[in-house]
Amino acid sequence: MPESQYRARQVGAKTHEVIEYDRDDSLPGKPLHILIPGGLIALATLAVIILVIYMTWFENRLDQSTGIILLVILAPFYVGGVFLFSYGYELYNIPRALRLTAIIVFVTVASVVIIAVLFFVLSSGKSDFGSSKKKSSGGSKPEAKSLPSSSGGSGLPNLGPVVVLGGPGRTHTREVTREVVKEVEVPIAPRAIDCPYCRRSYVPAEEEYACPACGAATPKELIEASEKPKNKDHNNLSNTQ
Repeated sequence: MPESQYRARQVGAKTHEVIEYDRDDSLPGKPLHILIPGGLIALATLAVIILVIYMTWFENRLDQSTGIILLVILAPFYVGGVFLFSYGYELYNIPRALRLTAIIVFVTVASVVIIAVLFFVLSSGKSDFGSSKKKSSGGSKPEAKSLPSSSGGSGLPNLGPVVVLGGPGRTHTREVTREVVKEVEVPIAPRAIDCPYCRRSYVPAEEEYACPACGAATPKELIEASEKPKNKDHNNLSNTQ
């Protein structure tokens, strides 16, 4: 059995050597008949392994014990496919094929673990950022107070008709309405203040009472200034007849 003259990392020359070996009818064996099916089996099994990992630890569609069992079942098929690929690639040299198989499996496992950890960290950070942003925007929204309405539907109580008697044989009827003006407290959204340290403008209530630029806590007097309304009008009750 002729031995390959090139190392596995010399992909171009090694692939050309394998193709030429497969085309030479005087040499025993057809390495491409092993290399191609082994590579396809390894790639398909690796795709299924990645899918099982994603559905088990990211989407939680599969139970963790079920996912582990599936990975244990799929692992021999992946290793076997890689070995068939390496056996044909190394021209039936078993020691070199085993060494190449170990290298490919180790690199694959390391790559899958690194990608899974990075994906999990990035997705967790994105969800935390979205929830904190939603919480801060929801906390600054003022609550609206509904005005009390009267049973008449117009919002103003009516006194009803009043009969005014005139001279003999004369009777005049007119309706007297009294309007009542009530003072209603309308909440005012907090105002922005300037950070005394970095001069960054922000609303303390929306940033959890800390500067988003330098992280300094908002002084108490600035919190009171932000929550204090600019102008406050006081309306007294007035009667109109």
